[in-house]
Order: sequence, then C-alpha cells, then structure tokens
Amino acid sequence: MATMGSAAGYQNLPSGNWAPAIYSQKVLKYFRRASVAEAITNTDYTGEIENYGDTVNILKEPTVTVASYGRGQTINTQTLADDQITLTVDQGNYFAFKVDDIEERQAHVNWEALATSSGAYALKKSYDFNVLNAINDGAATIDGTLGVAGTAISGNTGNEIANYLSTAARVLDDNDVPGENRWLCASPQFFEILRQADSKVMDASVTGGPSNLFNGQVTDRKIHGFTLYQTNVMVVGSTGSDAANTFGPSGTSGEADVLFGHMSAVATASHIAKTEVIRDPDSFSDIVRGLHVFGRKVLRGSGDGYKGVFTGVVDLNT
Repeated sequence: MATMGSAAGYQNLPSGNWAPAIYSQKVLKYFRRASVAEAITNTDYTGEIENYGDTVNILKEPTVTVASYGRGQTINTQTLADDQITLTVDQGNYFAFKVDDIEERQAHVNWEALATSSGAYALKKSYDFNVLNAINDGAATIDGTLGVAGTAISGNTGNEIANYLSTAARVLDDNDVPGENRWLCASPQFFEILRQADSKVMDASVTGGPSNLFNGQVTDRKIHGFTLYQTNVMVVGSTGSDAANTFGPSGTSGEADVLFGHMSAVATASHIAKTEVIRDPDSFSDIVRGLHVFGRKVLRGSGDGYKGVFTGVVDLNT
C-alpha cells in the first residue's frame, strides 16, 4: 500500500515501517539493562523533593568522645555539633519525540507508547551511569589494599576475586561499617572470573537453583556479607561500546573498577518531574516528552571520618 508523501527534509520514522502495509505487531526492542543505583543507595529522601534545584538538608550524626573517669572527678561536657550535608537536586535528563497524526492513525503499532517506554528506559540507564560514576569519584580508596588505576590488585583467577571480596569485607569491618545492607558492584567480567573460583562460592547461580534476582543482583546469596550487583555501566579499562554511559580506569585495558560499601553511605533522591503530551504548533503531531530530575550525594566517602563506601581497581587480564 502506498503511503502519503512527506515534506522535504521530514525525517520522522524515515524507513516507512509505520505504514499499514506492514501487518506484524511484533516490534524489535532493545534489551533492557538492569539498574542498580536505587538498590545500593539510601532513597529515603526521594519524597522530599519536587523540582530541579530543590535541596534536602541531611543532619550528620555527631561524634561523641569518651574520656576516662576517676572518683570525684569533674566532668567536662562535650558540645555537640549539628553539621549537615546538603543533597541538591541538580541533575536532569529528558527525552522528546513527536508522532504525526497520520502516522499514529495508520500505523500498525502504538508508536507513542512504544517510544515512551524506550524513553523511560533511556532515562533510567543514564541515571544509573550518573549515580555510579559519582560514587566512584567520591568513594574512599586504599591503594595497596584495594588498588587504583595503574596499580591494580590482581584478579585474573576466581580465587583471587574471591579473596578480593574477603579483603573488601575486612576493609568495611575496619571502618565499623554495619554488617547488614552491604553491597558490591562490578562489571560482568569480574563476576565471570569469580564463578571460576575453586571454592565455588557462587555455585547456586551455576546449578540454577531457586532465585529472586532483580535490579542486576548476581545471586540471591550473600558472599562475605555482600549483596552482589553487576552492571554494564562499569567496563574493563576505558573500552566499551556505549562510551556516553560507561566508565572505567582510563588507559588500562585489563583493569576494572569495583565499588562496595553500605547502603547508608550514598543518598539519592529521584523524581520524574513531568511526562506530558502536547500539540506541535508547527504540524499535526503530538510531542511526547519526559523529564527526570534527581540528586545524588556520597555521604560517607573519601572526605569523611566515618567511611562507608570504597572504590578499588582489579586487573582482570588472564
């Protein structure tokens, strides 16, 4: 069936696959990348924001000192500090597209709903990258123990990766980090090597036993107290096919970042400000657009006395 002609330079749905001559309603969709940002951060402040530029003031727990005491001694009273951290909603992303009235009427699929779903996924994908990259920049490091770019810790066997998890757990123990709600996030290659460990620490995932996995969670069992998450946002070296939404140790082909810590160490506040449909004033089309505003803050990282999130680098060259 012939389709109505288009104006010169009109590039919307350029292949003509919206036309009624195509009857299949099966649509090729992008694979959805699992999101982990909301699973590893404190989201308690989400309900307190509404718009771009809003701020949330988070009071820091005061540090109380302990002094020795002898009978009859005069007690010195400590003055408590009421320091606070400001979480600012200063990040934003959007999508916008339009569907011509004729395309909408004659198309064999609902382009508006399909593209809106794709836009929502793209926003979450960009959000994941933004938050994880900010965590990586603000987390504490311990060169000789956790590794940094250029001097990574060897992780080219499953046993070495398993030992790295054990070391990461000890680092949190050393910093009085609570045992519950600990997480570790790394690339798929990191967990591929871990599965090769002689101790078979992840054998439940190999045997295909019952599992309640979601949001990129690797296994439903904790390993050394960590809930494990994998993400394609973190790549090996500076490589990756989607450079706009990935990060890795620059210039080191076999090295990969590892993030781990406690859920309370990073706060995120996410809010979809608007998803709306408006009429295009210049054509007979609907414009669909969505806006995502959010904030993220490392509360207990490299600059804090109480450290709750760390970053390291492992060399995965085999």
